[in-house]
Amino acid sequence: MTICAFDIMPDRTDVASGDAPPEHGYRWVHFDLGDADLAGFLEAHVPSIPAAALSAPETRPRSDAFGDGLILNLRGVNMNADGPADRMVAVRMWVTAQLVVTVRVRRVFALDAMRVEAEQGKAPSTPMAFVNSLATRLMGRVQDTVFDLSERVDAMEDSVQDDDQPLPTELAEERRMAIRMRRYLAPQRDALVALVGTNSPLMAQGTRDLLREQANLAKLAVEELEGLIARMTAVQDHHTAQAALLQGHNGYVLSIVAAVFLPLGFVTGLFGVNVAGMPGLEAPWAFAALCASLAVMTVLAVWVLRRLKWI
Repeated sequence: MTICAFDIMPDRTDVASGDAPPEHGYRWVHFDLGDADLAGFLEAHVPSIPAAALSAPETRPRSDAFGDGLILNLRGVNMNADGPADRMVAVRMWVTAQLVVTVRVRRVFALDAMRVEAEQGKAPSTPMAFVNSLATRLMGRVQDTVFDLSERVDAMEDSVQDDDQPLPTELAEERRMAIRMRRYLAPQRDALVALVGTNSPLMAQGTRDLLREQANLAKLAVEELEGLIARMTAVQDHHTAQAALLQGHNGYVLSIVAAVFLPLGFVTGLFGVNVAGMPGLEAPWAFAALCASLAVMTVLAVWVLRRLKWI
């Protein structure tokens, strides 16, 4: 059973009825990939190659002309409760002059909004206007997500100004999010650019101009994500360098302390052996003399280290 099906005509939008799309207008049919009726519908109404693209379990963004139609796959930000935003949702599409078929795996809120508009009689007037409306909604949510991520990266960079601040705990996850989003948006950018350049008769000049703007937004989103990844890497490198510097300084201080006390430890260890023949065992001034010798050795060790420019 379809999620929804509408006959969209110049003067009105009706729930689809009958097997044939309207003579003046187009039919939009929306399926879930797990729908038992999907295979039969595709066999009856869609050529085999686009049908295989619509029913593929895994997809990547693409835009390919096939006969008199277009095979389109687009990605959008995941707004469902089943995962993070960067687990992007996919929309598979087959677009002709009289038929638009969309297939989803997880709920796509942009398509839900278009469904509400269709129920209100406000559906896009042409198939390519439908594609542009969907691409605009998907890229709008992508832009919002990228901008939110950019603000969080700005806050992380502010922590670099204070060397006492620890490494942000969310840095690794935010960087993984940016990398995963770029993985899908880079081919989406290419798909939208290819769509703008297609010679399909479906593409009117006005729609081409609107889709070119969405392609530009995809380019900007990819460039921003690449910049964010580099900035987060710089934040990570800064904190790593600060930690290494602090560790090196602490190790240096411990080495200087060890260098000063090493000869003192040797002397006290030597005089600490409890055997006959040790000098000063019977002399009352021997302990004071030993302490004075240790003080002189300490001063001498510090002087030598300063001469060597170790301190």
